[in-house]
Amino acid sequence: MNGLITQIEAGSLAEELELAAGDKILQVNGHTPTDIIDLSFMLADEEIELLVEHADGQREIIAFDKDADEELGAQFDSAVFDGVRRCRNRCVFCFVDMIAPNMRPTLSVKDDDYRLSFLFGNFITLTNMEPKDFRRIKKFHLSPLFVSVHTMNPDLRAKMLRTPRAASIAAQLDELERAGAQYHTQVVLCKGLNDGAELERTVTEILCRRPHALSLAIVPVGITRHRRDKFELKQFDKNSAAEVIAQVEKFQRQCRAEMGRTFVYLGDEFYLLAEKNLPPTEFYDDFPQIENGIGMTRNFIDEFTAENFSAAENFSVDIISGTSFGKILRGLIGNANVRLIPVVNKFFGESVNVSGLLTGGDIIAALKAVGGHRDAILIPATALKSGTEIFLDDVTLDDLRKIFAPAQVLPIHDGSQLRRALEGLT
Repeated sequence: MNGLITQIEAGSLAEELELAAGDKILQVNGHTPTDIIDLSFMLADEEIELLVEHADGQREIIAFDKDADEELGAQFDSAVFDGVRRCRNRCVFCFVDMIAPNMRPTLSVKDDDYRLSFLFGNFITLTNMEPKDFRRIKKFHLSPLFVSVHTMNPDLRAKMLRTPRAASIAAQLDELERAGAQYHTQVVLCKGLNDGAELERTVTEILCRRPHALSLAIVPVGITRHRRDKFELKQFDKNSAAEVIAQVEKFQRQCRAEMGRTFVYLGDEFYLLAEKNLPPTEFYDDFPQIENGIGMTRNFIDEFTAENFSAAENFSVDIISGTSFGKILRGLIGNANVRLIPVVNKFFGESVNVSGLLTGGDIIAALKAVGGHRDAILIPATALKSGTEIFLDDVTLDDLRKIFAPAQVLPIHDGSQLRRALEGLT
């Protein structure tokens, strides 16, 4: 159990103490931190003794005084020092279980760690929570958390998550509330399983948990061609997606009338599948679950259209997207001198149509198929591992740059960046 330092911020307290990448923080004032939450509270003291193990194995005690609000200024290889809590469920819809074989091991890590939920917004099922965890949530005011509910029917939830502990969702949410925590929730909706009357029950019960419950996101199940689970799953089509929208709109109108907020949000894919207009910006309030695909498309459109768009002349651009987002992009760029290339996902299967799951190999094949000259190739940044230029299949942007040189290959993070790129600005 240790905090391995990977980077020291310039001008920081850590630099002043001559800490370096490769050092490990073992103890603070005689106590062993289990994660950066522990470390943060321990370093709130003004008199500190650090037990540090250097990269060469030598240990040293570093004693110093600091201001109460002064941060250490070190980054660590992991936010948790005692190992990530793994998910012990076998959810019938688990996307991690549907990835291709022989992919990098980190893609197969299924975390179910309340600390990562608090720190990074990762969703947890609460099935591995113990009384000491709820006590710690209360002690450190770890709120809000992000909870995968899926259904409030105990028997159905136990069936979907394949563990009897999943049936205790109501009691587990009660424990969170007694610990003083608020939480965002989500439902991965499976056609014919937890939709219809079951979804009605789930939304109704979560609404009754306000103000502890802050939002409810409903996203459609995704299925890849690598799924081997024998449990039958059905995906939504145009008509069934429209039915979900109509069902949920009733609750949305109720929430906006009662509290001035939508509270219950649908994943963008429902609107794209149903070929219905996305809700207006104000409908998404402060975009509380945008990283979960809730309002991401609307936000992208708003950023792109914030200023007038005029494509650069004599500047040939190829835009890569998933097939579901392609129609949205075509509506934004109109008939500008731009080639839009919606890439069919051969790696995960054609039913996987979101840009964030495109692989480098499929993108390369699509670009070669259309051929021709291009000055720039614009890639959705969501397809890259966060903070890197690496696709899910370990192809890199540099690989694309070598193949399609001299064209620029640029990752696009948002709508305003796309507009600037199409105007010839980088």
